[in-house]
Amino acid sequence: MVSEDMFAVSQYNQLALSGVGPIKDVKIFDTTLRDGEQAPGIALNPDDKVRIAQALDDLGTDIIEAGFAASSDIERDILKQIGKLGLNARVCSLARCVKKDIDAVIDSDLDYVHTFIATSDLHMKYKLKMTPEEVKAKAVETVEYAREHGLDVMFSCEDATRTRMDFMKDILLAVQDAGAESANIPDTVGVIIPKAYGAMIKELHSALKIPISVHCHNDMGLALANSLAAVENGATIVQGCLNGIGERTGNVALEEVAVNLYANYGVKTYDLSKIASTCALVERITGFSLAANKPIVGYNAFAHESGIHVHGVMANSLTYEPFKPEVVGAKRHIIVGKLSGSHAVEGKLEEMNIKFPQEHMPELMEAVKRMSMTGKIVTDAELEAIAEDIMWKKSVEKRECVLDELTVVTGRTTTPTATVKITRTDGKSVTVAETGVGPVNAAVNAIRKAINPKMTMEEYKLSAITGKSDSMCQVAVTMKNVQNDGEMSFGRAVGTDIVETSVDATMAAINRDFSRVKRKKEC
Repeated sequence: MVSEDMFAVSQYNQLALSGVGPIKDVKIFDTTLRDGEQAPGIALNPDDKVRIAQALDDLGTDIIEAGFAASSDIERDILKQIGKLGLNARVCSLARCVKKDIDAVIDSDLDYVHTFIATSDLHMKYKLKMTPEEVKAKAVETVEYAREHGLDVMFSCEDATRTRMDFMKDILLAVQDAGAESANIPDTVGVIIPKAYGAMIKELHSALKIPISVHCHNDMGLALANSLAAVENGATIVQGCLNGIGERTGNVALEEVAVNLYANYGVKTYDLSKIASTCALVERITGFSLAANKPIVGYNAFAHESGIHVHGVMANSLTYEPFKPEVVGAKRHIIVGKLSGSHAVEGKLEEMNIKFPQEHMPELMEAVKRMSMTGKIVTDAELEAIAEDIMWKKSVEKRECVLDELTVVTGRTTTPTATVKITRTDGKSVTVAETGVGPVNAAVNAIRKAINPKMTMEEYKLSAITGKSDSMCQVAVTMKNVQNDGEMSFGRAVGTDIVETSVDATMAAINRDFSRVKRKKEC
């Protein structure tokens, strides 16, 4: 259930909207299955379209433009299938102002058509090669034909925002008289600014009796602002696609429209709590990946790394979020990375039920910062591994042997060679070099030579914590005969470099064995 305390939008919004008339009802017209599919690289099969149509209906969509009936027999069959699903949403097909297109919609068993014809001088001259009079006559003829065959009609002036106002009014009044139930005013190539679009819609709203729909493309990044400006000036139907997909740079993202309408205008359209899951479904089926910084549903929409931000969010999430992620069915992500502060790390550990000693927090923060210097985000699993590694090391007594230096040389045509400088338990510092079958083996051989050539590595385990190429690695080793008494000693370490982490695990096992013997002597 969405409540007012889940939002924290600007108080200046209502001041700016004080002169705007009441906005009571806005319908969502979804063209994901038509304009969205026209995005390069997207091709939906019948099952895909049915799944998306059902999800859109469950989300609360009012009108679904499910395809373009005249494009193929397969498209007509899909439209017929979707039309028989018994959805609450109205289902329509796009059609040009051509009789055979209207016939295709009729054959699809749909009762609603969205028909269009270009009305700008640019399009009429270069694309249609028709006069304004011919265009008007074709529009009226098509609307009348559709109405005669029992179809409800939405009429659209393609390239409306570059159409002469006098001609647009003329043609819209004519199709209104011919029986069109609504008029769509598209910003076909996303070229108008919000103030101009609002004024345009206001003028058309005062001239027409039928509802006005708007269809905004995002070529210049103005689709959402234009859609809202249109609603403020009388438009009652907003067309677009989920995730903002569509031709070129896409259509207005309907999830952004829905959240803004609710947060700033008090107009409920979608079941907001289903937005995240529905957008994720569309992303999976279309294969059109969302940018991390995509508003509302991008991964970073509720992700926080900066120490100052995390501190604020942990006290009250609305300090750095316009609304709570639960509103759209999303989750907040506290990111552990280069900019994280101790509050973020402590919050993550608490979230994972890890009781980490406060006195060791500086060491943990240093490890996190070191890992994330290259821009890497430390995953939850990696943070847990680092924390557990630090706690494990602290459980071992003071290091008896200290690795002062490590150099490893390796390559395709180079024999792996490692040089180590180690301060031993007797206080002497030794520097030795050894070769091996690989860089890890060479490093371990050098350590054995420096401390005790008779000790052996009985077991070596290496794993990538998250399984990804940039994952931290975790190494666990079992050393035998560190002090010539046949005992086994276990050591482990985590890090970003396999060789260094393997060496750290080896030294941990060695020091643990020396600590064991020291404790026995003290007892």
